[in-house]
Amino acid sequence: MSDIQIRRAVADDVPVIVAMLADDPLGAQRESLGDLTPYLSAFERLDGDPNQHLVVAVREKHVVGTLQLTIIPGLSRRGATRSIIEGVRIHADARRSGLGTQLIQWAIDESRRQGCQLVQLTSDATRTDAQRFYKRLGFVASHVGFKLPL
Repeated sequence: MSDIQIRRAVADDVPVIVAMLADDPLGAQRESLGDLTPYLSAFERLDGDPNQHLVVAVREKHVVGTLQLTIIPGLSRRGATRSIIEGVRIHADARRSGLGTQLIQWAIDESRRQGCQLVQLTSDATRTDAQRFYKRLGFVASHVGFKLPL
């Protein structure tokens, strides 16, 4: 996968990132490709926050993957800093190519570089393939997560 470059996302990447977020049954229910205004506004907030790392994987000038890494300082675990991996998506044409592993490894390496002691992520309970993938990479399903829509 040496032909892949992982770089910070730019505003021009937002349409393809949103398309990847929408390209599965869950994402299709919550994403909208029609009006990119809320996504561009969110991108500005992310881009201006040094603890947010929205990245894309690029092959031959095409965005083929993305994830968001958030760095969170905290008091628990003896003042540990942790990171959260969110929004991992691989373009349909690039799935099962090792790109997901490469993106997650980038996030782990960046978390170490940022001084994190823990990397965490969540996966929707229906995404059984994703859960197998994360377990294969060494993640442990150690907690039960809850969400409250506002």
